[in-house]
Amino acid sequence: MMMSYGMFVFGLGTAAYQELQRQTTWRHASQSRINARPVHQFLGPGDDTINLTGTLLPMFTGGQQNLDMLRALADQGQAWPLIEGTGTYYGMFTITSLQERKSEFFRDGAAKQIEFDLQLTRIDEARTELLGVLESSALRAITGALA
Repeated sequence: MMMSYGMFVFGLGTAAYQELQRQTTWRHASQSRINARPVHQFLGPGDDTINLTGTLLPMFTGGQQNLDMLRALADQGQAWPLIEGTGTYYGMFTITSLQERKSEFFRDGAAKQIEFDLQLTRIDEARTELLGVLESSALRAITGALA
């Protein structure tokens, strides 16, 4: 297991990623002053985003159905815990975008290679209305994507 997002597990059999990029920002307000540089005030943390980039080879690894499962989770609009295989807990994240590129096709049009870019954004864990509930939305999302 490379990482888990809720009940979705990233790995060779699903959607192994080759690159993880994380960007964290902090907010600072600026106030202009006469004959002096602006004064800045720290307002707290800003956005925390993680981008996962990978290539799927459906003959050997996960395929389109795994990206469809991620889309189904994103359609729910809820946040799920993001935990690395090493045990590192990143926080509660929502999927904000999923981009895929297909190339090298079989005769029936199925792709031999699928590249993907997945963007996740951390939410404030106090926003309980966004937290995913396992017994309802996750199971619907996962079973719906498999159907």
